[in-house]
Amino acid sequence: MAMSLFPAVKDNQISIQKFIDWDKFENIFYNNFYLENYKIVIKMPLLPKNKREDDIKIKKFNLEKYTFLISYD
Repeated sequence: MAMSLFPAVKDNQISIQKFIDWDKFENIFYNNFYLENYKIVIKMPLLPKNKREDDIKIKKFNLEKYTFLISYD
């Protein structure tokens, strides 16, 4: 029996929501991709300060707990 950190995706479908938010502590706008099946967000700066890959953040995230600026398709 194999265990996984993330639940299996049924029918090879992943629900992705996109939204923009602002980190008031870092003063950076982020483009976010929320993977609903996994409750994870991938945050990418709209205007990166530098070209390092550590500008992209992956975090455990509950969309219902936060306010974001705008969602888009």
